[in-house]
Amino acid sequence: MAGILDSGDWLSAAYAAHGGELYGFAMRALSDEGLAEDAVQETFVRAWRSRARFDPELGSPRTWLFAIVRNVIADLGRARTRAPVPTDEPEAAGAEESLDDLLLGWQVEEALRRVGDLHRQVLVETQLRGRGYAELATELGVPEGTIKSRVYYGLRALRNVLEEMGYGD
Repeated sequence: MAGILDSGDWLSAAYAAHGGELYGFAMRALSDEGLAEDAVQETFVRAWRSRARFDPELGSPRTWLFAIVRNVIADLGRARTRAPVPTDEPEAAGAEESLDDLLLGWQVEEALRRVGDLHRQVLVETQLRGRGYAELATELGVPEGTIKSRVYYGLRALRNVLEEMGYGD
């Protein structure tokens, strides 16, 4: 794999396969065409520089590139908040919050994809949809203790995945 990553061919193929998706993601997050283009360009620069750290055992190139673009977007968002531009638009105050919400949602979604199916199911139902353990146990035909156990181990697995993705407490 290292030989493939050392050539520029993988970069061209990755851009062709994922550049449009990355641009769309950056555009939704940044609401600025120029910044979105810069984010995609910076994503591929960082991918090229850190190509030796890519591990196909941990995820696909798409997942890796989205993790990089998420970091680039966060960096651009922080840079914009350091040098605020005066505006009369009331929604501008909430722009940072919506960016944070978008990034957090993506982060949780990606982490949940990496957790096992049984754990993901109970985490989504109990933590995100607010369903009770007893109700879910009845629906799935398992003891309530099994649901509690799956939630416990699912949260532990989710925390481990988030740490592997580079997110701390």
